[in-house]
Amino acid sequence: EVIRAAVEALEKFGAGLSSVRFICGTQSIHKDLEEKIACFHQREDAILYASCFDANAGIFEALLTPEDAVLSDELNHASIIDGIRLCKANKYRYKHMDMQDLEAKLQDAQKHRLRLVATDGAFSMDGDIAPLREICQLAQKYDALVFIDECHATGFLGPNGRGTDELLGVMDKVTIINSTLGKALGGAAGGYTTGPKPLIDLLRQRSRPYLFSNSLPPAVVGCASKALDLLMDSNAIAQSMAAKTQRFRSKMMAAGFTISGKDHPICPVMLGDARLAAVMAEDMLNRGIYVIGFSYPVVPKGKARIRVQISAVHSDEDIDRCVEAFTEVGRKHGALP
Repeated sequence: EVIRAAVEALEKFGAGLSSVRFICGTQSIHKDLEEKIACFHQREDAILYASCFDANAGIFEALLTPEDAVLSDELNHASIIDGIRLCKANKYRYKHMDMQDLEAKLQDAQKHRLRLVATDGAFSMDGDIAPLREICQLAQKYDALVFIDECHATGFLGPNGRGTDELLGVMDKVTIINSTLGKALGGAAGGYTTGPKPLIDLLRQRSRPYLFSNSLPPAVVGCASKALDLLMDSNAIAQSMAAKTQRFRSKMMAAGFTISGKDHPICPVMLGDARLAAVMAEDMLNRGIYVIGFSYPVVPKGKARIRVQISAVHSDEDIDRCVEAFTEVGRKHGALP
């Protein structure tokens, strides 16, 4: 269905308009998708970007001034870090998911006009989920806004796949959401910001990646729109993903492996040794299972791992076969007794 929607959009609207949005790069499908994104996240408005990297590059500079402050988790995605670097706000970095440190930084930032807490909703390297309830409580206490990047949550976390704010029950407390169309929502490309309408209006006027980048190709818009339709029509996909994730994680831990994070389809199999991660990943590939070994400098020294990503199209048999292969390979290379 998603592929068919992309083909139909291509045939109806063409390959693209060779223009930025505010000149002649806006078609009805762009507006329709922005409305659909806002509806999905239960926000007032949304704005499309060529990627979520662009969305993150375009928001902090447009929103924050030298009189403001931004407080960022130390393990935030590179695109958040780079976006913050572009702005002139006062910058604070708090220890990963450490609420005591965040509160101390918020207390120090009271001297600034506006405070924005920026965090990934789900962290891609470790599969852990930000403590949004606690973050939102602190933001309310210290009069701060909350920004979350939901690239590794949109479409599959939460009862209806809306992300970590839905999962943790704080949809009404998160101010700004940035996310991607390049993962669960079609898997092609594109990103977006969704939030209050005055904010989106401001981004349309001041966000440089939006102002100076061509609009998304109609085929990409079409497949993302169909993916959202499927999610909003039924929560079966999100529920299926949660069940498959639980199946893999529980079976791997029962086999003796350490899996980082909790309840996330990104399942890092923690090994520690970089060479062990590399040879095990290669051995898994030889068995027809595609997994990737990660080591320094992508992750800290001594934290090498194999990252497994569970998909909604994986069958129970696929998952069981993967666990069996991991168990055999782990024993072969000494990762398991």
